[in-house]
Amino acid sequence: MASTPAGNRRTRVHVVSDVHGNARDLARAGEGADALICLGDLVLFLDYADHSRGIFPDLFGVENADRIVALRTARRFEEAREFGRSLWAGIGTDRAAVIEKAVRKQYAELFAAFPTPTYATYGNVDMPPLWPEYAGPGTTVLDGERVEIGGWTFGFVGGGLRTPMRTPYEISDEEYAAKIEAVGEVDVLCTHIPPEVPELVYDTVARRFERGSRALLDAIRRTRPRYALFGHVHQPLVRRMRIGATECVNVGHFAGSGRPWALEW
Repeated sequence: MASTPAGNRRTRVHVVSDVHGNARDLARAGEGADALICLGDLVLFLDYADHSRGIFPDLFGVENADRIVALRTARRFEEAREFGRSLWAGIGTDRAAVIEKAVRKQYAELFAAFPTPTYATYGNVDMPPLWPEYAGPGTTVLDGERVEIGGWTFGFVGGGLRTPMRTPYEISDEEYAAKIEAVGEVDVLCTHIPPEVPELVYDTVARRFERGSRALLDAIRRTRPRYALFGHVHQPLVRRMRIGATECVNVGHFAGSGRPWALEW
């Protein structure tokens, strides 16, 4: 992959989101592109499609993974939390230390798979304090910040909004809105979560509405970027729609597809 191209040559970027441990395909995701953009959720804690994959089943087994997925899918979140607490009590070690060790193992593999250059922001299941240890010179981490690629300005806002799931990088609506405001007017607005539009936030397999951002939707209507790119919802009702002048695209559940979404101009 080349750095930002000069002259009149067309620019091509590949975009991924919701990598969830898929280091094998991530290593090839930048082939043929001038840059790779990653919109977060590198960590795989529990694969809802394959309950044998992730930190949770590695620690507690597939049968317990089946149980907690069933509780969460039924939106019985307090029962799921109580069940999880009982499992952790059985281990008898520091929960945070165990999770951090497992996440570090995944991050070492995933960040090593990033091509140069990569521009990345956090997902709601990521642990931002660890990223500086693993992001090499070819990886630029952005959150509430902008960068120019091929003459276009890209803005990045990471993380998710608070939910009953209580994933690691959930922030308040006010903090999220402040990051959107800091990005300002851009050609491409890159976020982990979608704007708050029913068709974009409903997951057809999980059968629930995920949290989207009203502040992001308002910014799209107000600043009219060419594109708004995001992930988070793995199986959305609609993957692509226009909001005014802006093409809104869910760039896909990369863990499942292994294929990046391409943008060329």
